Amino acid sequence: MKVVIFLVVFLLAGAFMVISNNNFHIGNSAEFNSFMKSYYGWFFKIFENTKTVTGAVINMNWLP
Repeated sequence: MKVVIFLVVFLLAGAFMVISNNNFHIGNSAEFNSFMKSYYGWFFKIFENTKTVTGAVINMNWLP
């Protein structure tokens, strides 16, 4: 349950940061569409970065 709450808070915080950094006014449908494009871009960038970090960790020499 704590993981779900953390994910919801993380995604909401990300949405608020995208809105504030780009000065989106969500009431306007054109800006809402721009917000959604930016938010999905941010969301998928998280997966790309996670994949990059995981690949780097796997390729490290962990033997003593």
